[in-house]
Amino acid sequence: VIGQPVKSKRPKEPGENKIKPVNKKVKPKTPKTKERESVDSSLKSQSILMQVMDKGHFQKLAATLSLAAGQSIELRCKGSNVTWNYPFFLDTFKDSRLSIKQLDRYSQLILANSTAADTGEYSCWLQLCNGNKCRKDETKTGSTYIFFTDKEELFVPTPSYFEIVYLNPDKPAVIPCRVTIPSAKVTLHREFPAEEIETDGTDIIYDAKKGFVFQHPTSDHKGIVYCKAESQGAPQISIKYHLLYVEVPKGPPSTTIAVSSRRAGVSDRVHVVCTVLGEPDVDVNFRWQYPGQESGRPVIVQNFWRLINRGIGHTTRISKSVLLVEDFEDLDVGNYVCIAQNLQGETTVATKVEL
Repeated sequence: VIGQPVKSKRPKEPGENKIKPVNKKVKPKTPKTKERESVDSSLKSQSILMQVMDKGHFQKLAATLSLAAGQSIELRCKGSNVTWNYPFFLDTFKDSRLSIKQLDRYSQLILANSTAADTGEYSCWLQLCNGNKCRKDETKTGSTYIFFTDKEELFVPTPSYFEIVYLNPDKPAVIPCRVTIPSAKVTLHREFPAEEIETDGTDIIYDAKKGFVFQHPTSDHKGIVYCKAESQGAPQISIKYHLLYVEVPKGPPSTTIAVSSRRAGVSDRVHVVCTVLGEPDVDVNFRWQYPGQESGRPVIVQNFWRLINRGIGHTTRISKSVLLVEDFEDLDVGNYVCIAQNLQGETTVATKVEL
C-alpha cells in the first residue's frame, strides 16, 4: 500500500528478494565491492524525483499520479542545483500555495490546498554550471504528471471561456481539453452542424494529458468545437475552441511598404505603412530607419495586427507598423526603411519621400 511504513528496519540489498535455488541451504554472500557496484548502477537508472509520504517515507513517482483536489503534496528532487517545471497556472498567478526551497542535498517543492487547475506535469533536473553558463544534465531528471481529481471540475479550468486553435497543415493541432480524472470518457463535438466528431485513434486521438490531437489538420476541421466529459455523474462541457485553418508559407516576413504621398509639402502629415502577411500565431517585430533619426526628429510609430479570412477557410495574420511624420520639412526628405523580423528571419523594404 502506498505510504505504509516498511516493517523491516534494515534496507534490503540488491538481489535480496530473488528466489533462492532449492538445493542451496546457505545464503550466498556477495563481496562488498560487487555489492557497492550494484547499488551504484541501480541509482543511475533511478529518477531523482520523489514524493514525501507520511512519517518521512519516500515514494518513487510513476509516470502519472492521481490525488484528490484539496490535498497537499511535497516533492523532493535530489541535487544541489535543481530547476523545476510545473503547470503555468501556478506561475501566471504567482500562487502563494506553491513553495520551492533549495537545500544542501535536495530541492523541495510543496503545493498546499491543490485544485483541479494544478493538474499537469511536474518535473525537475540538475543544472551543470560553468561560471555563468548553465545547462541541463540529461542524465539527472525526474518527471510525473499529476491529476488533481475533482468530480465538480472534470476539465482542467482555463483562464478564458473561448480559445483559438490554429490548424497548420504541416504539424499536429491540439484541442487542449484536459481532464482531472484520467478514467473520464471524453468526446469531441462540433457546434454547427451539431455532431460528434469521431475519434479514430489514428488521425484524431485523445490523450488525457493533452486533449484531442489532430495529427493531419485540414480545412475540413475548421469551425467551433467543444468537449464533453462523463465520470459517474452528469456530463460536463468544456469551453469552446475556434479552429482556424492556416496556410501561409513559412520563412522571413512577406513585407510591403507604402507611403501616403511620395511628394510632401511643408507642414504636411506623412504616413509610411509597413505591412506583413503571415501565420496567425507568429509574432512580427518592426524596426524603422528614417532621415531625421540621427538628429532626434520626433515621429510617432504604432504597431497592431488582426486576423483576416482569405476565403475557403484560410486564416492569415496581417501585422502593420505605421510611422507618422507631422509637420514635414527639409529634414524629413529621404529614404524610409522598415525591417520586419520573425523567427525565420527578417525582410527589409524601403520607400523615398521627396519635398
